[in-house]
Formats: sequence, structure tokens, C-alpha cells
Amino acid sequence: MKGRYTHMKITDARVVVTAPGRNFVTLIIETEDGMVGVGDATLNGRELSVASYLRDHVVPLLLGRDARRIEDTWNYLYKGAYWRRGAVAMTAIAAVDMALWDIKGKVAGLPVYELLGGASRDAVLVYGHASGHTLDDLDASVQMFLNKGYKAVRVQASVPGLEHTYGIGSPAVAAYEPANGSMPEDDVWDTALYLDFAPQLIEHVREQFGHGFHLLHDVHHRLTPNEAGRLGARLEPYRMWWMEDPTPAEDQSAFRLIRSQTTTPIAVGEVFNSIWDCQQLITERLIDYIRASVTHAGGITHLRRIFFLAELYGVRTGSHGATDLSPISLSAALHLDLTVANFGIQEYMPHLSPADEVFRTTYELRDGYLHPGHAPGLGVEFDEAAAEKYPYAPRYLPVNRLVDGTVHDW
Repeated sequence: MKGRYTHMKITDARVVVTAPGRNFVTLIIETEDGMVGVGDATLNGRELSVASYLRDHVVPLLLGRDARRIEDTWNYLYKGAYWRRGAVAMTAIAAVDMALWDIKGKVAGLPVYELLGGASRDAVLVYGHASGHTLDDLDASVQMFLNKGYKAVRVQASVPGLEHTYGIGSPAVAAYEPANGSMPEDDVWDTALYLDFAPQLIEHVREQFGHGFHLLHDVHHRLTPNEAGRLGARLEPYRMWWMEDPTPAEDQSAFRLIRSQTTTPIAVGEVFNSIWDCQQLITERLIDYIRASVTHAGGITHLRRIFFLAELYGVRTGSHGATDLSPISLSAALHLDLTVANFGIQEYMPHLSPADEVFRTTYELRDGYLHPGHAPGLGVEFDEAAAEKYPYAPRYLPVNRLVDGTVHDW
């Protein structure tokens, strides 16, 4: 049998860097019969490195390959380079992987989740980001999410005594854009102040709003294992959905110490880029949620492997989904979320205008749940003409320093 179902040669692949509110890197793949797939290759603050990796080293390898052979292409790009893993390489591979799944869905006339085994649930539970510089501001932000029907809310507030606390936005909007400026800003951090304030913050939210919704909090890797264990123990009365990124996860065994001190659920993994980064955390049940993202962990193909491993050990999913990733990434995550048996929750921050001029999406939010929609493929259209209106500009996340000037985790 001849035709598109027996051969689908890639004839063009190109990289577009655009900044409709934030910098995004998009890979576009075209086949000989006119099918087009898109993938997200955004690595926040290092966008041009991935764009170069794709343009200089990956795109030439794609031309002439069969777009249907997703698994083979994944291994070809991962194993064939010899230098494996790393954020830049895995983000580039992820973009290719997403684009090929997008094409496969369009050829089949089906949304990608149908190709992954079909839906395991009706929609995907998401959490919103509530924050405020004061507790009154935070209350207004939490109330806004509850009014919108959210069933889960992450809460952050400025730490008294610190000039600036990362992750705080306006209570009037459901998103924030923390990347700023052509050079990184220095933030000053004091762990003692945070450890005094964080339990008060969580207690305040529960007293004000009760236990009728899921409550999350992000520590941003700032604590030692012992400090994280003490914090988790103090948060236990407030029925947290999770305590996110309590300590840097390069040393996976460190989470044993946290686990020994608290029953507060632990989530980690948004900076991971392979299954090896979380193998011990999962197989030894040192975490409750794995937060690896489809863009930074090698695409749908590799993130699915991570999720399948996690299922064996009772670890649920909770993928990163902030606006440092493009709507293509969010849509791809939703397709995978909808299918896996061990889904937990999906982070969701709506992209601010003018992102919707460049990325036209089909996913829908209703009463705290997202659905990727029923369009073939990933369900995202990328407008290259609109993208040209928003050129790249360097923007960086802040660097965290202790009071004495030491560079610290954040």
C-alpha cells in the first residue's frame, strides 16, 4: 500500500523565536504532503541556546526522515548525539517529539490523546497561582480563583522583612511574568524569616477560606532537607495537597531525610530533564508527585515513560505548566494528563495577551478543569506572521542571594 500512511518525508523544519509577552521558541516541521506540526522548545532565560541547537544540529538531521517514526527519531536524536541529557538537548528533542505527535494526530484525524490510548478522565484538574504582597492582597487573589471555580490553589506571599519575594503577582490577574530585563536582578533571601512566615501564611489561608479546596505551596528549592522536614511537619494540620520543591533535587537521597520528618506530600521535578533525574525519588517513594514538564523532559515520548514508572510506585503526576512554556507545551501536557492512570494535577497559568495572537489554542477551562479539545493533533495553531511582530529580547529570572551576598537556591 502506497501513500501518506507508508511514507511521510520531512521536507522542512524551521525555528521561530518570538516574544508575545515572553520569549518562546517554536519548532515547525512540514512533510512532503503538506502536513505541519509544531513543538515548544522554550528554555526560560536560555532560549537562544536551544534555538541554535535545533537550527545548527537537529534540523539538518530531520530533513528526509519519515515523520511517522516518532520513537526511532527520539532515540536517533538522544543516543546518536553521544552527549546525552541536559536541559538544552532534551528541550530540543522535546520540540521535535511534540511536532511529530502533532503531525501524526492530524494525519489520523484524531487528537493526540486518542493516539495515547484515549481519555482516562473527562478533564484535567488544574491549580491556579494566588499571590500577594500582603495577606489582604493574597486573600483577594485566592477569592478570585475560588470565584472562577478552581478546586486547587497555590498560595505565595511576600515574606515580611524581605524587599522582594519571587513568584508574587498582582491579585487582579491570574498570571505573572517574572522574567525581566536584559540582565538578572539580585534578590535577597533570608531562610529564617521565611520559615517563621510560611506556616503563618498557610494557617491564615485555611482560617479565611476553610478546607473546601486543595492548597499548594512552592518552596522554590530554598531549604536544606532538615529545614524542609521541619516546615512540612508544621504544615501537616492544614491538609496540604503538596509542598513543592522543598530542596534542590540533585541529591535524590536527601529526600529520605525530609520523608522521615513529615507526612506533608512532596512534589518536585520541574527542572528535571530525564527519567534518571527522578528514578530514585520514584522507586524509593521519596516523593508523592513528579512535576517534570513535557518540554524540558524530552517530549511526550519520554515524559510518558517517567509517568509510567511513577505509576508503578504510587507516585502521581503534577506537571510544571507556568507561562515560561508556550501554549504548545500546555496543550501537549493536557493530552498526556488526560490519558495516564496516575494523573494528579496540572499547573496552569493563562498566557497573557498578545500570546493569543501567535498561539491559537483549543483547550478549554471550566470549573477548575482543563480539556485539550477535540481538534486533530495537539490543537494549537502557530501564526508565523503574527510572531514576527514580537521580536526576541533578553529577559532573565532573578538570582537569589543570602543577606551576606552568597548565591542561594531559589
